[in-house]
Amino acid sequence: MSVFGSIMSRIFGQKQANAAATPTGASPAAGSGTGAAPAAPAGGTPSATDDQPKVSASTQPAAGPAAAAPPVPGAAPMPSGAGAATPAPGGAGQQPVDVAAVLTEMAEKNPQKLDWRHSIVDLMKLLGLDSSLQNRKELAKELNYSGDTNDSASMNIWLHKQVMQKLAENGGKVPDELKG
Repeated sequence: MSVFGSIMSRIFGQKQANAAATPTGASPAAGSGTGAAPAAPAGGTPSATDDQPKVSASTQPAAGPAAAAPPVPGAAPMPSGAGAATPAPGGAGQQPVDVAAVLTEMAEKNPQKLDWRHSIVDLMKLLGLDSSLQNRKELAKELNYSGDTNDSASMNIWLHKQVMQKLAENGGKVPDELKG
């Protein structure tokens, strides 16, 4: 499981959960469908399986639904909501996930005042992820940071910008001021 994959899963999974709850009858079908996609926003990261399809969806959009729906290949993506949200990271025919709206909604429900718009640490905390220096160094490695990882201030600024850019590249709608 990658750190960036967890970030994508939490953001795109949150949108997926909201989309599944909006249509009539979609929420119960989501619980009886694949189960992997709705589990991430509801209870954290139950297993590495939730993050791996999201990571592969960032590079190969078709791999996400195939990995999420082997038991019922034809029927599972449509009723579970997985088919509706998994293409969004790949941008295949779906509205892009409004990253700022998802994170703002999460921040409003969070008892802590987190500055996710400027801080990678607060962004990770908001998403319920480990924001330790070690985990941020791992994220920096995943995103090919070439600077000094011991200069955490510079690394954190770079990480926040990179995460926002990568979310945009993977189907997220990210305001320009958050990308650079």
